Amino acid sequence: MGSAAETLCGQAFGAGQVEMLGIYLQRSWIILLISGLFLVPVYVFSAQILVLIGQDKTIASLAGKFTIWTIPLIFALCINVPAQKFLQAQSKVAAFTWIGFIGLVLHVFLLWIFIWLVGWGLPAAAVVVNLSAWFIAISQAVYVVYWCNDCWKGLSWLAFKDMWAFVKLSLGSAVMLCLEIWYLMSLTVLAGHFANAEVAVDSISI
Repeated sequence: MGSAAETLCGQAFGAGQVEMLGIYLQRSWIILLISGLFLVPVYVFSAQILVLIGQDKTIASLAGKFTIWTIPLIFALCINVPAQKFLQAQSKVAAFTWIGFIGLVLHVFLLWIFIWLVGWGLPAAAVVVNLSAWFIAISQAVYVVYWCNDCWKGLSWLAFKDMWAFVKLSLGSAVMLCLEIWYLMSLTVLAGHFANAEVAVDSISI
């Protein structure tokens, strides 16, 4: 749903209405954070949902635990994606590229520590994903606030104006992207119905 920010920020920047970029960014944050709240129950009950559609109970249990542990990731992405579109509209690609690169290095380093050295396994993977995502989200937000003074004029009540039009534009993009992602994810779900489900799911996930 962050794609609406990409469209509107690009139009505003091209039209010279740079002050609107900050408004669109805030509006996107609000909508995505609220949308993220609706996803939380799906994450919480993901194990039960997987069992309900016929998945192996062992796989469903592990997937459910991992999904619950990655709930903070939802809200990190709600901050990250609109901020990225905000910067992209201004051609400040280098900023989020460097932030992403540092986040990648941090991610690999933390995985090495918590999985290989400490041996925490699956919980460590989830924690590291959350930490890396929040590092990127916070770094981008800080960059927006302190280094994008032309487009960011501070928090504004205008962010709550014309919310429904923004939501409608967001939904169109969201449906398109969801269909693309679900098409690939459905293969993993179908693999769970094979005789040796663990091997099948592992293979197709790779």
